[in-house]
Amino acid sequence: MTTKPSVAIVILNWNGITFLQRFLPGVLQSSYSNLQVVVGDNASTDGSLAMIREYFPSVKIIENEANFGFAEGYNKVLKQVDADYFILLNSDVEVPQNWIEPVISAMELDDRIAAAQPKIKWYNDKAQFEYAGAAGGFLDQYVFPFCRGRIFDVAEFDHGQYNDAAEIFWASGAAFFIKRKCWEEVGGLDPDLFAHMEEIDICWRLKNLGYAIIYCPDAEVYHVGGGTLNATNPFKTYLNFRNNLFIMQKNLPFFQACYLIFIRFFIDFVALLQFLFTGKANFAKAVSKAHIQFFKHFFRTAGKRTSKQLPYQQHTGVYQKSIVWAYFIRKARKFSQL
Repeated sequence: MTTKPSVAIVILNWNGITFLQRFLPGVLQSSYSNLQVVVGDNASTDGSLAMIREYFPSVKIIENEANFGFAEGYNKVLKQVDADYFILLNSDVEVPQNWIEPVISAMELDDRIAAAQPKIKWYNDKAQFEYAGAAGGFLDQYVFPFCRGRIFDVAEFDHGQYNDAAEIFWASGAAFFIKRKCWEEVGGLDPDLFAHMEEIDICWRLKNLGYAIIYCPDAEVYHVGGGTLNATNPFKTYLNFRNNLFIMQKNLPFFQACYLIFIRFFIDFVALLQFLFTGKANFAKAVSKAHIQFFKHFFRTAGKRTSKQLPYQQHTGVYQKSIVWAYFIRKARKFSQL
């Protein structure tokens, strides 16, 4: 009898006791046989760890000495986890029993597959896709991220239209499956990103090495969303604008990076003006701060470039047109309309 690959579900926690109380029981009922559940903690102060030790003693706890954010927090925790596959699972995700097996089975079929995600739907309305990943992540020609099933803030309802397995550009960090050997090959997540877009960055680095990222529709999970930083937080705007520039500089071929970053600065400036004219000065400041930090860290980020930047348009999961134009001018609201 062949032993199934070992899998570790790793939940990174920071003062998330309410989500852990609500969703950890379901995670522990996952039906996959060769499984361990780990909570990595970023120095929580809300009693999370005491609660886990009392009510969920089978859960392994790994404590970080400070809040290192999503990226570095996971890097530190996963160095202490032994498994063939890691599942990076947000604390605000509800899972059914059989959500692991279909994804691992799909990944086992091909050594080229490095990472994957299940179908991600909204916890508050399980008929609707969820912002953070929907049916798989894509990038447009100017490196704006969107999903099958979610374009900007418009999420589609699930009518089975994305029930086909597909190769995508990036898998959502809300329920991120990755082979341990691939995680180690690329050195994990980029700690300078802190949070947001770090999953796009690691998928891009994997794709530049010739790996594939897939979406598996035979498993689905339900994400609350906005559990750490919600959409009304200017800090989230800052991270998204800054990190998008960082990952472009790191992963695009040199001349493409110069060209596309120049264009993105113009587009970002338009967004900044829109924030100002709509009375959102804090968000305009966030965009400006993102640009300043990009230049401040320019040489540090440049040092992370490797010799393996494949031409961007050759990657599966790239929409060869502008998603901004499609959404705001053509009024496309569904992936099928692109």
